[in-house]
Amino acid sequence: MIGVIVPAHNEQALLGACLRSVHAAAAHPGLSGEDVAIVVALDRCTDRSPEIAERAGAHCVVVHAGNVGLARAAAAQRALALGARWIASTDADTVVPAHWLTGQLRSGLDVFCGVVTVEDWLDFDAATIAAFDGPAPPAEGHRYIHGANFGIRAQAYLRCGGFAPLACSEDVAIVQALEAVGASIHWASDPRVVTSARRDARACGGFADYLKALEKLVHGGGATPGHVLPVLT
Repeated sequence: MIGVIVPAHNEQALLGACLRSVHAAAAHPGLSGEDVAIVVALDRCTDRSPEIAERAGAHCVVVHAGNVGLARAAAAQRALALGARWIASTDADTVVPAHWLTGQLRSGLDVFCGVVTVEDWLDFDAATIAAFDGPAPPAEGHRYIHGANFGIRAQAYLRCGGFAPLACSEDVAIVQALEAVGASIHWASDPRVVTSARRDARACGGFADYLKALEKLVHGGGATPGHVLPVLT
């Protein structure tokens, strides 16, 4: 069984689209009918996110931490308890492609680290978009880390200690822990997920803050095209 974990804090506007895309990935014929359990960690939600998750058939874990690392860890723990052999992680403001799960499993390695793309750039200007996109998409072997496009074998998750209860960069921390225990990692250029360019960050230091820092760097004259900050989270 495959577990898909999604942390959510007041995500009623975007969670439905995320879960519909995960269901489509779970139905991919390349999985040969393997069960997929979706676990949504509802962290301090005061909107309709719980209703949306339940209506989508997700397993719900309620946390009151305001901490994405703890939320992701709680969802992973539930997925493991349900019998997951593989844990795929995304975010509530993200849409995954139909081949997302088959693509994560394809390499046969312990860990999948994928990349993200943005389609709706909202009010970001062309210079910032160009700095993010660069002259070419990230290639195989990139070193970008995104909790929105991450997967891990259950045994490797347990071996490294899992997600740390960090308010941000919990995805970077788990990859560092995996490297320390010798896990094999696929730094993959495909499949990619589509995430939001919203400015109101749900996690301090996350992707929204990355884009705002990139924008500031571009307009301060210090940016070069193509993912100018060293780590994406």
